[in-house]
Amino acid sequence: MLKKTLGALALTSALVATQSLADGHQIDLSGKTVEWIIPFSETGGSAKWANFYAPLLSETLPGNPTVVVVFDPGAGSTKGANNFQEMTYEDGTTIFGSSGSTQFPYLLNDPRVRYEYGDWNVVLASGTGGVAYLPTDLAGMLGDGGSATDIAGEDFIYGSQGATRLDLVPLLAWEMLGLNVEPVFGIEGRGDGRLMFERGEANIDYQTSSSFLSGVTPLVEAGTAVPWFSFGALDADGNIVRDPTFPDMPTFKEICEATDGCETSGESWDAWKAFFVAGFPAQKMVFLPAGAPDNAISTFTEAFAAIQERPDFAEISAARLGVYPQLTGAAAQTALESATVVPQEAKDFVINWLSERYGVVLQ
Repeated sequence: MLKKTLGALALTSALVATQSLADGHQIDLSGKTVEWIIPFSETGGSAKWANFYAPLLSETLPGNPTVVVVFDPGAGSTKGANNFQEMTYEDGTTIFGSSGSTQFPYLLNDPRVRYEYGDWNVVLASGTGGVAYLPTDLAGMLGDGGSATDIAGEDFIYGSQGATRLDLVPLLAWEMLGLNVEPVFGIEGRGDGRLMFERGEANIDYQTSSSFLSGVTPLVEAGTAVPWFSFGALDADGNIVRDPTFPDMPTFKEICEATDGCETSGESWDAWKAFFVAGFPAQKMVFLPAGAPDNAISTFTEAFAAIQERPDFAEISAARLGVYPQLTGAAAQTALESATVVPQEAKDFVINWLSERYGVVLQ
């Protein structure tokens, strides 16, 4: 029902935003520069997402300010998020873009987290997907239906931002498939993981949809990478279905069902799905800092809603971001709540798994 609820809320919030725009409840940003802080490197999906929206946001904000994407990477995004937490609203010239890799440390009580989502003001929530891919030689060894059974004896290297980041979704998926994957922790963005793959330093990788479309598709066309599976999407009843951006690609659920020993029920599956839901349907969000007044929140909400009302938005966003919900207003708030809460059982499972598998102690 989440998808139906968000769809209805998106329509309502768009109508409210339009009325607010007509009533003139705005801040004026004429002659100003809006800094959009991204807590990752400039090579990853968050950079591509922000760079897609930035010029469109400049066109729709009152006064047409310059919108500049500023990168503040470090500690898997917690550095930039902690820095943003210390900021208070001044004049609407600072916004922040988070990702699932910012949400997961918060969910898992990572001691490095000093930020609180409840203090921030969400003005956009963007869904996305994820795609796992392999070098051509290893992809050729896959079994029927993409089964991982025939590559279970191979050794894999994966460039990772950290086990408590969004990377825990692919790391847990690969473990459920019986793969021997050794992560190299410490990269500053998923684009850096792709570069490791390109240089032959890693032989398994995943990218969020925007990075896959722009960064991995050329590798596929060159014959050096083969997409394996998407993580999937959620239908109206909360079931894993094929990703609308990659409808011809099997989901992780399908690959798991085809692989010996992988189960789509039980503790591992429930934990994987819970964190997938927390990390992808509202994977990227835009916030104003603590203390932002209602007129500032309305201004940015209206601007993002107006971008989505452009007649060419579906076409230009599909090519850059994929086909996913872009939510404002009450729908964005609902998405934020779904992204920052997971069942305690799933949280306990992941905390124990991180401790046993990677020596990450969070309790």
